[in-house]
Amino acid sequence: MEKIKGFPEGFLWGGATAANQCEGGYLEGNKGLSTVDVIPAGKDRLPVMKGKMKMLNCDKEHYYPSHEAIDFYHYFEEDIALFAEMGFKTFRLSLSWARIFPNGDDETPNEEGLKFYDRVFDECHRYGIEPLVTITHFDVPMHLVKTIGSWRSRKMVDYYERLCEVIFERYKDKVKYWLTFNEINMLLHLPFIGAGLVFEEGENEEAVKYQAAHHQLLASAKATEIARRINPEFKIGCMLAGASTYPNTCAPEDVWKAMTRDRDNYFFIDVQSRGEYPNYAKKMFERLNINIRMEQGDEELLRNNTVDFVSFSYYASRLASADPKVNSQTSGNVFPTLRNPYLKASEWGWQIDPLGLRITLNALYDRYQKPLFIVENGLGAVDTPDEKDYVEDDYRIDYLRAHVEAIRDAINEDGVELMGYTTWGCVDLVSASTGEMKKRYGFIYVDKDNEGNGTLKRTLKKSFYWYKKVIETNGKDLE
Repeated sequence: MEKIKGFPEGFLWGGATAANQCEGGYLEGNKGLSTVDVIPAGKDRLPVMKGKMKMLNCDKEHYYPSHEAIDFYHYFEEDIALFAEMGFKTFRLSLSWARIFPNGDDETPNEEGLKFYDRVFDECHRYGIEPLVTITHFDVPMHLVKTIGSWRSRKMVDYYERLCEVIFERYKDKVKYWLTFNEINMLLHLPFIGAGLVFEEGENEEAVKYQAAHHQLLASAKATEIARRINPEFKIGCMLAGASTYPNTCAPEDVWKAMTRDRDNYFFIDVQSRGEYPNYAKKMFERLNINIRMEQGDEELLRNNTVDFVSFSYYASRLASADPKVNSQTSGNVFPTLRNPYLKASEWGWQIDPLGLRITLNALYDRYQKPLFIVENGLGAVDTPDEKDYVEDDYRIDYLRAHVEAIRDAINEDGVELMGYTTWGCVDLVSASTGEMKKRYGFIYVDKDNEGNGTLKRTLKKSFYWYKKVIETNGKDLE
């Protein structure tokens, strides 16, 4: 009988969250207003996230789920203790920029905000959990959106640089692993959530997005430069919303369409990992009449400060066709994709494709030849607790088991170098795309509904105990 292969020694098992979806305490501790704080739940959410509907302040007509979220701000000790009980080796979280610099352009940081993250990191280390920190995860101080237009302005690079100087110096002995931007390619699909962009009627939106992208890429390179100066032991990664795109048929036009879709998303990581703009992007800018405004030293900065590793989220594969008559798109996903008849889908229309994760791992590793890190993967589903508040979420276990098996194959059979795996929403939190609580990902159930009602009580799901066993056996026991 063939011996079951596990995962490499020191593999970083854990879970992932984001401040904008779990932290709450939205104006506590002198925190400033952030972009996510003005994104409502309901029908206006998507227009606001796309930058099509201008909402720069909160009103009384909408519900804003980020304001309390699951109140990690007050529950972090309890939550981290539960992560430790599962055996987490790492915990991915993000910083709220507006908690550290309430306006973004403040002369000095907010000490109360810095102390909060000190406490969070100390709590992690108390249990031997290594923090994996996203510097900015769909998070821009609203003051910078209102005063300079957020990432459409080059001034943002300076403000981001100041943020990095402060956090790298402050946490140089508490955090080793850093990600510069969460799903940086989301800027192209949800420009307000990705970069705080709001569009004016008649302007060239693609030009605005790619100029903002240039500023974020400069900021990422600057962060990498600063990190290596402050602590050479830091490991700096980039992060994309990952997934391979399949051609709808073997028609060459469909294959070409799928390849160009993938390139749209690889573009950011090509620059962050290779250090220069790829030729296909330069040609695209020519076709779209986009003139990226660069200054002297930009290309050198990008070239000399590439990332140490490439991280990504993976939920579903994608499908593309060159035929304009083929338009049976799936629901619920930010990325345009056709329905794949060979795959089942989640309740939100996200297609379940474990082998697609192995394909994506191989595609990224072949392309970049750098260590990879899966920092988001999971199943959003409606969980129904029984009379004892227990959720028997076998559907989530099945999803995760199949994806962990695919990861194990990519490592052992294909030779992919993978640093770790953090499931998304290890504790239930607010969905970024829909603003819902009922779209749950966690191993830990949080008593809260879509309207903000509930006790916030934490209870353990069946998947909690399953994942604990997976970590204990380093991926050998997935039953």
